[in-house]
This record gives sequence, structure tokens and C-alpha cells, in this order.
Amino acid sequence: MKNILTKREKEVFDLLILNYTTEEIARKLIISEKTVRNHISNVIQKLGVNSRGQALIELLKLNEIKL
Repeated sequence: MKNILTKREKEVFDLLILNYTTEEIARKLIISEKTVRNHISNVIQKLGVNSRGQALIELLKLNEIKL
């Protein structure tokens, strides 16, 4: 099965699951906070959920990210 996430989206959500803030993720990946938010929004849309929390749960269920 093809991965749902792009490489960068996976990097963002791997850091979100570790409780990094948007600002910390941006700094760590050397991208803007807006870009981080765009990646999160794109994943929320792809999954058809309403929040980053729901996105995290779905991605865990789909084995796209790990705890």
C-alpha cells in the first residue's frame, strides 16, 4: 500500500507525536511555521478529519507514524 504521507509530512507528524510545537518543528526542519501549518492542514484534508489530534490518531491507526 502506498504511503499516505509525503516524506516532509511524515517528518512533521513524527515531531508532532513527540509533542513538538509548530515553532519547534519549523526550527528543526528549517522551514517556516506557515509551511508546517500547511503540511498539517494538507494531512487533515487527506484524512478527512477536523483536527491535528484526530489526524495523529488516524495516522497511528494506519501505521503511518509510530509512538
